[in-house]
Amino acid sequence: MGSYIVDFVCLELRLIVELDGGQHAEQMAYDQHRDAWLRSQGYTVLRFWNNDVMHQLESVLEQIRCSLSPSPSPTSGRGE
Repeated sequence: MGSYIVDFVCLELRLIVELDGGQHAEQMAYDQHRDAWLRSQGYTVLRFWNNDVMHQLESVLEQIRCSLSPSPSPTSGRGE
């Protein structure tokens, strides 16, 4: 994506999923700049620690599902 390599991308949904190891704790400024650029290109960027993916996969998948669900409108559920 541009000059960056991403871990996973869904072009149709404009979603990027990044899996971070311990080295990312030392390069937070770089990651923030990179994520800002990717977002400026219209992508949603989700980051997860490798440990969370390995030990809490269902939680990670739920967060991804939630990011793909449209936000309910303020009038939804009122019968309008």
